[in-house]
Amino acid sequence: MDRLRALVFGTVLLLCIGWVLHVGKAIFVPAVLGAVIVYIIVGLADALGRLPGLGTALPSRLRYLFSILAIGVTCVLFAYLVMANKDRALALAPQYQQSLLATIQQVAVHFGFETEPTWATLRQELLARISLQRLAGSLLASVGSILVTFVVVCLYATFLMLERGSFEAKLANLSDDPARVARIRQVIAAINKRIGSYLALKTLLSLLLAVSSYVVMRLFGLEFAALWAVLIFFLNFIPYVGSVLGVVFPVLMTVVQFQDAGTVLTMLVALTALQFGIGNFLDPLLMGNSLNLSPFAILISLAVWSELWGVPGAFLAVPITAILTIVFSQFPGTRPIAVLLSRDGRL
Repeated sequence: MDRLRALVFGTVLLLCIGWVLHVGKAIFVPAVLGAVIVYIIVGLADALGRLPGLGTALPSRLRYLFSILAIGVTCVLFAYLVMANKDRALALAPQYQQSLLATIQQVAVHFGFETEPTWATLRQELLARISLQRLAGSLLASVGSILVTFVVVCLYATFLMLERGSFEAKLANLSDDPARVARIRQVIAAINKRIGSYLALKTLLSLLLAVSSYVVMRLFGLEFAALWAVLIFFLNFIPYVGSVLGVVFPVLMTVVQFQDAGTVLTMLVALTALQFGIGNFLDPLLMGNSLNLSPFAILISLAVWSELWGVPGAFLAVPITAILTIVFSQFPGTRPIAVLLSRDGRL
């Protein structure tokens, strides 16, 4: 009876927490993203400190300054890529429109449709189902929301960096019991080590995948190769689904631009080979079992956090699940959950 009561209470508590996370995602998502940025800044600073010769000579504050500048320059370059390619995309839109129409007509002929579609018929069908005014308003609202979220994330990251200096003192004053403080410090150290290592190695592998994919796309002459490479970099942080989307989007662009089955198939094979090689050989070789998470648990967490927080939840699913596993492993009541979330059952 007691176990049943505990199960019911635990389920109700879990549902309440999920509801709070979903309702408060406008608050929680920027805060967690800010923490991720802090992890990246600290990871870059530590990496600079390990450089032979130069690293040991650089003061700690200077290393952090270089890390912040590197992230800032990356954001500026990404914004520049978007703005620089906007005019070219508008200029090439009529050409791609004709290419897309030709592809649709080829498919219609292949499947034996009696009449080939034209832009007039396609536009009529599109307008019958989609309100362009509502779509434009939604896109503008999305852009504005992204800009506001980015500013809030930067503010959270800034204040978290300022809080790091006094964090050890706060830990020491959390409790009068030195054993309890030591245990909390141990849990936080384990989280920092695993998440920091994961983000650093994942960033390196994502950068390698993006550069390799960029080289392939440039060899094919694919338009907006730099933007597709940036998209591949970010998508690689999403487990499983990101690898698929990182191939699908450039291949769809290849279909529109070239209309040649051989070129499309070659691009598909090349990008898939890069994703497979880095994801199935380099990723396990470098990262190993650093997070010790079950693949099934990662898939479930991806679905849960995507439902709760949308696209940001997909990016944050793996780090959040790793943190929960570490925390659950510290308490007898939740330790079985941590065992189920782990890859091999060893914590």
